[in-house]
Amino acid sequence: MDLRSKISSYGALGTGILLAAFLGGLVCQGIAAAEDSAPDKKAVQDCLLMAMETAPEGTTIEELRTQCQAKTLTETDTEDESLLATRIYTDDENVLRPYTLMAHKPNYFLVACYNSDPNDDPFRGVIDDQDYDLDNYEAQFQVSIKVPLGVELFNNKMDIFGAYTVRSYWQMYNKDLSAVFRETNHAPEVWAQFHSNWSFWGFKNTLNAVGFVHQSNGRNEPISRSWNRIFASFVFEKGNLIFSIKPWYRIPEDDEDDNNSDITDYMGHGEFVAAYKWHRNTFAVMTRNNLESGFDKGAVEASWSFPLGNYKYLKGYIQGFTGYGQSMIDYDSNETSIGIGFAMTDIL
Repeated sequence: MDLRSKISSYGALGTGILLAAFLGGLVCQGIAAAEDSAPDKKAVQDCLLMAMETAPEGTTIEELRTQCQAKTLTETDTEDESLLATRIYTDDENVLRPYTLMAHKPNYFLVACYNSDPNDDPFRGVIDDQDYDLDNYEAQFQVSIKVPLGVELFNNKMDIFGAYTVRSYWQMYNKDLSAVFRETNHAPEVWAQFHSNWSFWGFKNTLNAVGFVHQSNGRNEPISRSWNRIFASFVFEKGNLIFSIKPWYRIPEDDEDDNNSDITDYMGHGEFVAAYKWHRNTFAVMTRNNLESGFDKGAVEASWSFPLGNYKYLKGYIQGFTGYGQSMIDYDSNETSIGIGFAMTDIL
């Protein structure tokens, strides 16, 4: 193993150790703080009495109790009321509704997306068409949903969720290639999340999580790309600003099965996401591997969702990206793109 490989290996191991230690501390802090953030019992009881008079037939007491807890927290805890808390309470209510799919990551459709340098190198010699030339313009979309696997565990201190995210890159305007889907990435994941109430420097640590994610493009060799990770997530907020720190550890694979052994050189060992809500607009930015790679192989993605007049069901959406790893097939390709379209749900 050369020096670079050793440094990369030790760096990943160190990340994993720090991740575990940091998570353990925050989880313990979150469990301890959970009691302080519980809803007022009398207010919940009063809400229950009123709800029992108007609840639809078949509704259980436990369902009404959960709804009242969420409602009481939202109405009475105005000092700590936050965007993330509102999202969590909404999820708690949706858990009680059968056949309901909840949004996980942003769901959007970019009608037009311009890529400065489409990466068609991986397909040459693999695809039968020798003139496999990608257009600079394409469409992109992402669908991301989650489902509860276990909620209010350990006296309402922990929830478990599963999710699936698919992101596709569609050469919709490329008639020469029959409007081919040049790349589709799949990311099933599962995680446990812990509610917290820990604060520092005016920022409140609202949520912590630890989980597993598999990401791949579902292709055969030689254009197969995939990796498995264990991750943690630490979410902080202050007013309309929210940010998360998400370190991860790549689970090693056998050399003969690893079709992208250098992926952490480009994707790094974590990412930072920040979002700000201003009126009905949401601004978000994601950055990863910039400091770690000496600003050589990182990536930055920025987005803006904005209202379309008084239309309630969709928002306008603009997304820009520069760097490595916009998709799995492009993990080692430096690209810059910008697109415009519609968002069904955004980060907040």
